Amino acid sequence: MTETIAAGKADLAPLRRIRDGAALRLAEGWRAPVEAGAAALQAALGTGAALYGVNTGFGKLATTRIGAADLARLQLNLLRSHAAGTGAPLPRPVVRLTLALKALSLARGASGVRPVVVEALLRLLEADMLPDIPAQGSVGASGDLAPLAHLSLVLVGEGSATDAQHVAHGGATALAALGMAPLELGPKEGLALLNGTQVSTALALDALFRARDLLRAGLLTGALSVDAARGADTPFDARIHALRGQPGQMRCAAALRALLAGSDIRESHRENDIRVQDPYCLRCQPQVAGACLDLLELAAAVLLREANAVTDNPLLVEGGELLSGGNFHAEPVAFAADAIALALAELGAIAERRIALLMDPALSGLPAFLVRAGGLNSGFMIAQVTAAALAAENRALAAPRSVDSLPTSANQEDHVSMATNAGLRLAPMLDNLEGILAIELLAAAQGVEFHRPLRSSAPLEAAHAALRAHVAPWEEDRAMAPDIAAARRLIADPRFAAAVELP
Repeated sequence: MTETIAAGKADLAPLRRIRDGAALRLAEGWRAPVEAGAAALQAALGTGAALYGVNTGFGKLATTRIGAADLARLQLNLLRSHAAGTGAPLPRPVVRLTLALKALSLARGASGVRPVVVEALLRLLEADMLPDIPAQGSVGASGDLAPLAHLSLVLVGEGSATDAQHVAHGGATALAALGMAPLELGPKEGLALLNGTQVSTALALDALFRARDLLRAGLLTGALSVDAARGADTPFDARIHALRGQPGQMRCAAALRALLAGSDIRESHRENDIRVQDPYCLRCQPQVAGACLDLLELAAAVLLREANAVTDNPLLVEGGELLSGGNFHAEPVAFAADAIALALAELGAIAERRIALLMDPALSGLPAFLVRAGGLNSGFMIAQVTAAALAAENRALAAPRSVDSLPTSANQEDHVSMATNAGLRLAPMLDNLEGILAIELLAAAQGVEFHRPLRSSAPLEAAHAALRAHVAPWEEDRAMAPDIAAARRLIADPRFAAAVELP
């Protein structure tokens, strides 16, 4: 599959497909502005003026002029010196997004690079020959310097890359395998490659895509918990939510209504509800999940703008003037990543409370810890403890990264965004949320077993059946970890909650 995108006109759906393996083709017409930008840069260089990063040093060394004979070496030295990352490599989907975002940014023609630079990025992406990028080393200004330097080294035949079969190659070998020669960098091309917010944006986008799937999965497991606990569907009535007017809340309430429609379990106690009102973890699902959905939508809008942005420095503007600014400062991305983190923490927190409710016979009306012969059997007792541990970890990880600035580069870069750290902490949070929702799926499915022969709604019975294809009902104690692992695989699969509609 190949996605055709015009520079500056990307949308989230094709970006997700690129992340998942599609190639990127730039829409017709991209080459002319890129060539014009490269020509404008050469013209500016010909004036003899000091051009930051083109014929000067970088950062605190910006006052040092570089002679014409050393301009190419300046760009190569920049890549080598800035490839100072450490830690585990970034996941392949994040690297794919990074390559795509960098190509889309450079293709707008404001960075002064030649078309061959853009084409080299696209070729790596198409072949799934992905640069090895250490995850740690960026503070989110001046852009993602260290990780983008590691990416860029492969283009000049250095660094390393891993192919689609997960075989590692040196940079030169990787290029040769694709029939490519190492790039000889022109003026500013090294700086344009490693300056920008593409890594932090890719991390946040990757998390956003997963978070959207997990929000749907959480609505599904939450609805199943409502039926397991013989909860009411009245709190999801559209008239309640219309009076508040929060869009995410109204959308989540509609999804919950659809998930519970036609449930025989609900109908069996509609006229004689035991509880006047359900606990908040059941009753306030639209308010909590809806607020999380609104945060994700806000983050999506910010990240889509960033995906279409030009964020290196300096930049060519109308008239061919080269201006120094600060588009590389990733504060918008940091805020978006922090918003995603808040949503993930709250989705997990309320799901953990639903699990705890199902354990408690005084609240759920179910056998204690969802097992008969309690005492002899402990049932789901410790599974809830595991969910609590994961929720607590996410609560700690949700602390904002965007407010944690440390000055760098001899105080030239005296306020930074920490956007990359903000993005990096989202993957473990998503993993934790998957674990919490997996435990809720197991518990809610077990709770529904106690209401047989009554049936839940069609979509909830489908979810129940999908789980039972891999996990048997809990009749007596056994190791819980394999069940959690099987449920996690379901929760992590976007198809599991695809039936959940968010109008």
